[in-house]
Amino acid sequence: MAEAPIPTGQTALLLCDLQNDFLHPDGAYGRAGCTAPAITALPARLKPLADAVRARGGWIASTHFTLFTGRCGEPFMDAHLRRLRPFLTRGDFAMGGWGHQLVDELGPSDLPVEKVGYDAFYATRLEWLLRKVGIRRLLVAGIVTNGGVASTVRGAHVREFAVTVLEDGCAAFAQELHDTAIAALRPVAEISTIAAELAKLG
Repeated sequence: MAEAPIPTGQTALLLCDLQNDFLHPDGAYGRAGCTAPAITALPARLKPLADAVRARGGWIASTHFTLFTGRCGEPFMDAHLRRLRPFLTRGDFAMGGWGHQLVDELGPSDLPVEKVGYDAFYATRLEWLLRKVGIRRLLVAGIVTNGGVASTVRGAHVREFAVTVLEDGCAAFAQELHDTAIAALRPVAEISTIAAELAKLG
């Protein structure tokens, strides 16, 4: 016998790292020219689904990559991140700042969670918040597919959430990286599209 569908009220659209510092032209990555068309297209593509989830009693959760700062205001950064993104500097991804916030098109977030690594469940309050409001199913979108998205999906899977990855609601800096990551997630998550989930919401 098939399990009953999980109600929208127990579903959250989890937006991974769709922050101004990643996506906006004036953000940290935009100023450095470190972007990709597939990434900048995500807010407009996801907005109809975010609006529909809200209208039907679902939740919007968002993860926010965060660079915490020390006494002198310098961000705490792992050595590998400094090598990969040498343009990151004071104020970028700082909690409470404009760059740290979810892009306007998709806000507001009901459950915003700051994170310091790829997996949004690592050393954060995300699981506690989701359990507190009764979330059983996650629709996962955001960036990058082969980084924060993939790690967070696996984190949700081991915590026994029902996970659906929106294939066209995620993006990476190269299409090949995106495609490989999606293929690798099929054993641990349902793969769907924005249109298919909109149709389910009716």
